Amino acid sequence: MELVHAAILLHEAGKEVNEANLKGVLNAAGIKKDEAQVKALVVALEGVNIEEAMKEAAMPVVQPVSQVAEKKEAKEEKKVEVKEAAVGLGALFG
Repeated sequence: MELVHAAILLHEAGKEVNEANLKGVLNAAGIKKDEAQVKALVVALEGVNIEEAMKEAAMPVVQPVSQVAEKKEAKEEKKVEVKEAAVGLGALFG
């Protein structure tokens, strides 16, 4: 996973994702990786539009707490309305 993060960091910095640059990032972070893994990632990323790949990646959407609370309140209000409507219908047949 560190290799992918290093590649994204290089991409965001506008640097070429190659073996030398990846090794530089990993060394600066104190991470030791097998040279074959570094080469494999560089080969795998050849021809890949990293920007598009990041846009298409499935990312969880986090809602602000205020929106979650509003939705919960709206659901509770709806439940109360349904119960009141059911009581009103019972009065028709009661």
